[in-house]
Amino acid sequence: MSKGAQIAIGATVIAALFGWYGATSLDASASFTYYASLDEFRADAANSGAHARVHGYVVNESIRRDVDAKEVWFRVQNEPPHAGGEPGATLEVVLASLETPDLFKDGAEVVVEGRLVPGASGATFEASKVLAKCPSKFEAKQT
Repeated sequence: MSKGAQIAIGATVIAALFGWYGATSLDASASFTYYASLDEFRADAANSGAHARVHGYVVNESIRRDVDAKEVWFRVQNEPPHAGGEPGATLEVVLASLETPDLFKDGAEVVVEGRLVPGASGATFEASKVLAKCPSKFEAKQT
């Protein structure tokens, strides 16, 4: 095989690899995932069974750990609990793992990723991931 043919084949392989990498990197669902607020999630009736990400705050005193079943149960509300007021409509969440983020606690801002599963006692969000957001270190000055 001539030197020119080898260079042409090598260049074609490299171009094909760059094309494949570019096509897979530009897939919007793989590189960027939007999360919905709890109110937005509840407003969309088509969420049952579909994969979703939901943003909210852990309801105070709602975290229950079932060590035997290796599950963590908690509820999520739309507004931060430290803002005062009632939690309003909440979402029951179950995580099939005892491993939670370090920042996961009552009132923590979280994003839960999973799907809504209807049940006998109401719908439960089965989370595959729980992401706890770092609290802001800057707060408004009290006047």
